[in-house]
Amino acid sequence: MWYNNILETVGNTPLVKLNTITKNIPGTILAKIESTNPGNSIKDRMAIKMIEDAEKSGKLLPGGTIIEGTSGNTGMGLAMAAVVKGYKCIFTTTDKQSKEKVDALRAFGAEVIVCPTNVEPEDPRSYYSVSSRLEKEVPNSWKPNQYDNLSNSAAHYEQTGPEIWEQTEGKITHLVVGVGTGGTISGTGRYLKEKNPNIQVWGIDTYGSVFKKYKETGIFDKNEIYPYITEGIGEDFLPANVDFDVIDLFEKVTDQDAALMTREIARKEAIFAGNSAGSALAGLIQLKDKLKPEDVVVVIFHDHGSRYMGKMYNEDWLRERGFLKDEKLTASSIINKKEASEIVTLDIDKSVLEAINTMKMMNISQIPVTQQGMVVGKVAESDILSALLENPGVRSAKVGDVMSNPFPFVDLNTSIDKISSLINKENSAVLVETAEGKIEIITQYDIINAISA
Repeated sequence: MWYNNILETVGNTPLVKLNTITKNIPGTILAKIESTNPGNSIKDRMAIKMIEDAEKSGKLLPGGTIIEGTSGNTGMGLAMAAVVKGYKCIFTTTDKQSKEKVDALRAFGAEVIVCPTNVEPEDPRSYYSVSSRLEKEVPNSWKPNQYDNLSNSAAHYEQTGPEIWEQTEGKITHLVVGVGTGGTISGTGRYLKEKNPNIQVWGIDTYGSVFKKYKETGIFDKNEIYPYITEGIGEDFLPANVDFDVIDLFEKVTDQDAALMTREIARKEAIFAGNSAGSALAGLIQLKDKLKPEDVVVVIFHDHGSRYMGKMYNEDWLRERGFLKDEKLTASSIINKKEASEIVTLDIDKSVLEAINTMKMMNISQIPVTQQGMVVGKVAESDILSALLENPGVRSAKVGDVMSNPFPFVDLNTSIDKISSLINKENSAVLVETAEGKIEIITQYDIINAISA
């Protein structure tokens, strides 16, 4: 048996029992692994549905251009379908989205325009506004508008809900979903509640989003809106696809808890999932007291971890945001373990001869070069030797004439792995600026000393 094209492989994703992370949660916890879709996310389902419905209604014509604001996954589904069906794609996205998502869209031939995150939806610079403007300007174009296009939730009513009902043999008691456009939770939840009205549908929200307070009070509170890091869930407006009547409650999860849980899923369940899966599972753990041993809970794992390699799966990125505080050595701990000493520097206007004498006296081979107190380069024995071989008279020249690129700067939270990768033939050390504004140097010897201390 074969498929006629890649679009026919969308759906029928596996349901996998979680065993380790969820061992202290009552009930059976099952993950719906949507990364097995060909575009590696659940958005393949609704992207194809939106296109097919637009074709039937005449909104999308042959040879047309699809224009959409997307965080990446919907764009991937649309771009994949566009390749098969012969459409062009222009996507707008925000600057908080991972580089991997943008690169993936471009790999399918799509044009991607990156817009600022921290602006109101109605701001002309927002990714919503830019996509709407382009739809008016580009001939024969169509904007799916995944937020308000009810084909989104219809796709999940027709596909995701029935799959989960059949896979659990009708035993599901709870559905847990991170909420962004609202299509997944609303469509799936509506189908499941029609089968069994007692099924609880729990939406996972993030701090900086309006959903939870609106559900609980009916008030759209702009004070709830502020920038957040979690990708794929939360909004600063109310999409038409969010059916608050279907969703029984919302639970908010912090950026840190979502990011760390994303990593834990890979480490403890061997499932390489995206950021919204981490958020959904962290939210479920927060709600565990509402569960009973006989419950059967399905958590949607929306997409694949490969789209977050530069973020949630990057330890330096996590440390820079204060999310990860483990025992691994950092620049700060390496400096604390080394003997106190003043860093030797040389002004850019000093002579090469002075640099030679300083190296001899201090028994060092490389010196950072400064200009008005700022590090602007370095001078090494090899730099001086090369210059002397070409011109012995260079002794009287300025250090600035023979210096090379400066040592790399790292911050105090940079991991030992990152520091080690920066120390090579060209750089025998890295520089660190302390909280007091003092410059420290870390050499390979300092790293070895810290590890063995």
